[in-house]
Amino acid sequence: MIVIIIIGMSLVTMIPRIIPAFVVEKLQFKPWVNRWLGAIPYAALGALIFPGILWVVPNEPIIGIIGGLVAIILASLGLNVVFAVIGAITTVFLLTM
Repeated sequence: MIVIIIIGMSLVTMIPRIIPAFVVEKLQFKPWVNRWLGAIPYAALGALIFPGILWVVPNEPIIGIIGGLVAIILASLGLNVVFAVIGAITTVFLLTM
């Protein structure tokens, strides 16, 4: 019985993740929709990281804010999210030395 429940839960989880991969390839979005979808990783990154920016160095929130500004500048230049994060981490590291 447990095996059937585990298989059922895996199918219920897997199907909604696989279907969009096949459907999205066939859809043609308008340019503004593509721009909006392209901005989602940066928006999610900002929502997850912003609280940590203010507390990266206790009692010195300006260091985190400067690191966040570096990330914003790198992201606005069109760099990959990974490079924006690495730039912010490097900036904070150099400011705390």
